[in-house]
Amino acid sequence: MAKKILIIVGSMREQSFNRQLSRKAAELLAGKAEVSWLSYRDIPYMNQDIEFPAPREVLRVRKEVSEADGIWIFTPEYNHSYPGVLKNLLDWLSRPVEAGNRGSAAAAGKKTAISGAAGKSAAAHSRSKLRELLTMMQAEVLEEETGISLDMKAFQTDLLELTEEDEKQLAKQAEAFLQFLG
Repeated sequence: MAKKILIIVGSMREQSFNRQLSRKAAELLAGKAEVSWLSYRDIPYMNQDIEFPAPREVLRVRKEVSEADGIWIFTPEYNHSYPGVLKNLLDWLSRPVEAGNRGSAAAAGKKTAISGAAGKSAAAHSRSKLRELLTMMQAEVLEEETGISLDMKAFQTDLLELTEEDEKQLAKQAEAFLQFLG
C-alpha cells in the first residue's frame, strides 16, 4: 500500500515558489506515494481559550496530519525565518489533543521532510529554524533537505525554474523520504 504524504506549503499564495516546488516533488512521488496538500488558511490563531474543545477547522487539520504517514513542508523565508501562518499551524499541531498528554499532539512522532525556496539563502535560515521547532515538537525530521536559491529572473516572471542540480537534489530527497517512511 502506498504511503500517504501530506504536503504543507508555508505560503498562502497560490503560485508561490514553494507551492510550485511542492508540485515538482509530487511529480517525483507519482506512483510511489499518495500525495495531498493541507489547506489550513481557515484555522484560527492559536489561543488556549479555545483549545478545548478545539475548533472544527483545527480538528480537520489534526486529522489529516494524523492520517498521513509523513508530512513534507515547503517553506519560504521571511526575515530569516518561516512565515507566521506556518508557525500558527505548527503551534496547533504541537498542542496535546488530550489535555496534559503532550505525546498526543498530531505532530508528535510524525516523520517530516523540509524543503524551501527563497532568495540567495535558499531558505537556509527558515529551514534551520523549522528543523529546530519540529525537533522540539517531537517530530522525526529527515536529515536530507532541499534548498532552492531564487534569482532575480524568478521574481520577475513568478516562475520557479529548477537547474539540473536542483532537480537532482529534490529527487534525492524524495527517494530518501520514501525510505524514511519505510
